[in-house]
Amino acid sequence: MDAGQIGIAAVVVVVAYLIGGIPWGVVIARLTGGPDPRTIGSGRTGGANVLRALGPRAAVISGMLDVLKGMVAVLVAIVAGGGLPLEILAAAAAIVGHSRSPFIGFSGGRGIAPGFGSLIVIHPLAALITIPVFAVVLLVTRYSSLASLTATALAAAAIIVMAVAFNQSLLYVVYAFVAGGLIWLFHLDNIQRLLNGTERRIELRR
Repeated sequence: MDAGQIGIAAVVVVVAYLIGGIPWGVVIARLTGGPDPRTIGSGRTGGANVLRALGPRAAVISGMLDVLKGMVAVLVAIVAGGGLPLEILAAAAAIVGHSRSPFIGFSGGRGIAPGFGSLIVIHPLAALITIPVFAVVLLVTRYSSLASLTATALAAAAIIVMAVAFNQSLLYVVYAFVAGGLIWLFHLDNIQRLLNGTERRIELRR
C-alpha cells in the first residue's frame, strides 16, 4: 500500500467515524421537542433508549437512520476502492463513532444498528439470519441487550462458518471478530446487569 492509498484509507476511516457519530436519537429529540434520550433510562442514544424517551415511531426512525450509518460507511469504503480490508475498518469506525460520538461528548449507543448496517453490505446472508433471532429473543425476554448480544454472536458464528465452509476470504472472520467484539465490548455494563438480574426491560406497548 503506497502513501496515496494510506491517505485515502485514513480519510475513509475518519469519514466513517464521523458518519457513525451522528446521534440521530438526540437530533430527533430536538426536532420534535421531546426529552433527550440521554436523560432517561440507560442514558444511551440507541434505539432502545429512544423508545423509552420518545416512543416507538421515533425509535423506528432513529434506528433506521442508525442502520443507514453503517451501510453508508461501508459504501464509502467500496467507492474508495479499498476492498474488504477498508470495508472492515470503515464498519469498525462507524460502530465506534456511534458509541463514542464526537458530537455529544464521546457518548452514544451500543453499536448494534450501525453494526447491522455494515453487515447488510458486507455479508447480507448473515444479516438476514439474525433478524428473526433478534425479534424472537426481544419478544420473549424484553431485553434489548440480550437480543442484540445473541444476534451479534449468531452473526459472527454464521460468518465464520460460511467463510470456512465455502473457502471465503479469512478477512470475513476478521470482520466477525472485530465488529462483534466491539459490540460486545460496548455492552459490558449490560452483560453485568443481565448477570445480576438488574437489566432494564423494554416496554413493547406505549
